[in-house]
Formats: sequence, structure tokens, C-alpha cells
Amino acid sequence: MLATWIVAVSTIDAFEFEDEGERLRYNDLIAEFRCPKCLNTNLPGSDAPVARDLRRTVYRLVNEGMTDDQVRRYLQDRYGDFVLYDPPVRANTWILWFGPPILLLAGILVLRRIGSRVTRVFLSDDERARLEAIRKQ
Repeated sequence: MLATWIVAVSTIDAFEFEDEGERLRYNDLIAEFRCPKCLNTNLPGSDAPVARDLRRTVYRLVNEGMTDDQVRRYLQDRYGDFVLYDPPVRANTWILWFGPPILLLAGILVLRRIGSRVTRVFLSDDERARLEAIRKQ
């Protein structure tokens, strides 16, 4: 039981801030960044060592007086666009931004094309009567 408590406490970052505004700013900033090791997990939600290091780095940068944009740029320069949940629109990220809408549009066009190929067959009165006779058997 004690070991579980020690492990749980060791995963919590205990940073001290000068005021509540800095704490909120820090929490907002770390929520914007993705853990480079984990899949689709932000920094507060990851226990990976690299995420802990990044949280410490963000804490240090906030305490040094860097603006939010400077902190973002600092981490982006070191880890690339992957560390950002909303990467900037550039030539190398176009597939991230425009790929899903293009695929959705292509899917709609394919479905419409398939739908237009389907021909409806209507039964004549004689065929309908024969079908009813078969159903009753």
C-alpha cells in the first residue's frame, strides 16, 4: 500500500508558482503540447519521462519570464511541429489540414457515383401476381 502511494506521489509534478496566474498559464501551456513519445496524449496526461522533462522545461521557461509564444517556439524548435496539437499550416503539414476534407469529399463522390449506377427495377402486374403466388406457397 505504501509503495502504491509513493509511486502515485512521484508522478505528480510539485511546482511552486509566484501567483495563481502563473499556475494557470503553465497549465494552459502544457495542455497545448503533445507528448513526443505517447500517441495523442498531451503533457499533463502522460507519465513518460520525456513528458515530465517537458513539463519541467515549460515550468522553467515560465519562471524565466518567457511569453507563451516564446515557450511554444522554444519547444517547436527542439521537437518540431509534432509537439503542437495544432501544427501550423505549411507545405509539409498540408496533408494534416487538407487530407481529411479531401478524403471525405472523395468518399461522397464515390458513393454518389455508385448510387447513380444502381437501376431500380419495377415489377409488372403479371410479375407481381406471380411473386405473391410464390410467397403464399
